[in-house]
Amino acid sequence: MNILIADKLADVGATSLEAAGHTVVQQSLSGDELLEALRSDKPQVLVVRSTKVSSAMMDANPNLELIVRAGAGYDTIDVEAASARGIFVANCPGKNAVAVAELTIALLLSMDRRIADNVQDARVGHWNKATYAQAQGVKGQTLGIIGVGSIGQAVITRAQALEMRVVAWSRSLTPAQATTLGVERKETPVEVAREADIVTLHVASTPETKHLANQAFFEAMKPGALFINTTRGAVVDEEALQWALNEKGIRAALDVFEDEPSYKEGSLDKTLAQHPNVYLTHHIGASTQEAQDATAEEAVRVITTYAETGHVPNCVNMAERSPASHLLTVRHLDRVGVLAAVLDEVRKADWNVQEMENLIFEGAKAACARIRFDGEPSDDVVDTIARLDYVLAVSLIAL
Repeated sequence: MNILIADKLADVGATSLEAAGHTVVQQSLSGDELLEALRSDKPQVLVVRSTKVSSAMMDANPNLELIVRAGAGYDTIDVEAASARGIFVANCPGKNAVAVAELTIALLLSMDRRIADNVQDARVGHWNKATYAQAQGVKGQTLGIIGVGSIGQAVITRAQALEMRVVAWSRSLTPAQATTLGVERKETPVEVAREADIVTLHVASTPETKHLANQAFFEAMKPGALFINTTRGAVVDEEALQWALNEKGIRAALDVFEDEPSYKEGSLDKTLAQHPNVYLTHHIGASTQEAQDATAEEAVRVITTYAETGHVPNCVNMAERSPASHLLTVRHLDRVGVLAAVLDEVRKADWNVQEMENLIFEGAKAACARIRFDGEPSDDVVDTIARLDYVLAVSLIAL
């Protein structure tokens, strides 16, 4: 397959794909440059990390079959547009969990001990021990975790090693799982915010989580509490955060924020970065060599599995349930043209096929086709299919 890697990916990625016989082009491309590369090179697979993939880019290359996000979040890809064009979108979840968890703990400790401010003062020749010798310490403090996926769970393990109490919320967190994880389950994110001394976000960026950390969330937080976001900028209402910084003395560590620069190096125009209560890092949560190698290897697994089997591991845009209303089952002899004849009758009946599989019995003498479709059922169509050559039996049931 022809593969375009449009972001920096660990060397093991391109090396492994080339060893598997694929043609690989790796360049740092975005915007119009990426669109032109898609139009001219016509890759079947596109691999990206932070680069945005738009519908126009997909239209530029009708050959595009698969987009792989070399990371967990995929909000930089127009998934709706990909679905409408029959393009698979896959991600590499969990491979950077430890790296993001490590940064989360590092930011937590750095804010508590004001390490960045310590260093900055020392570098300009200012000694200020009286101010910096007043840290709270984290042992016994309550850490509130919003989202307990692979990253959230990695944070829980490390927080418990620091002897912190952990309260958590997630849509999927059950009382039994909370007991297993050793955390106290809360019913809402606001309940977590109200009880925690430090809050950290680890939810995916979706329409449902947009501005999850909103005005009510920050109003619930304790005065002077710590807030950490290493997930996506869209999860935080930055106006509400600005209010919390100014009015409640909240201190925030942000590895991500809204309107992040798309370039790797250049100027930064971000008001929040200038606030004395903000630690802003450069979206480096997954940026350890260990995490990048693991993510690249997972991207390779997704691509090679697709190339060899047609199956896409970690696919994020397949329907959980199709609109099919009926199941047509056709047992038939394994002969040329049988399925074509069946599908011709399905077409005449104006039945829209949503899912289909053809199972071959041992010895390859007979098979069973299972066709899920959306349309008005008809006994006449069933009878017609049953009379086709080499058809053994037909049944139709509502789903």
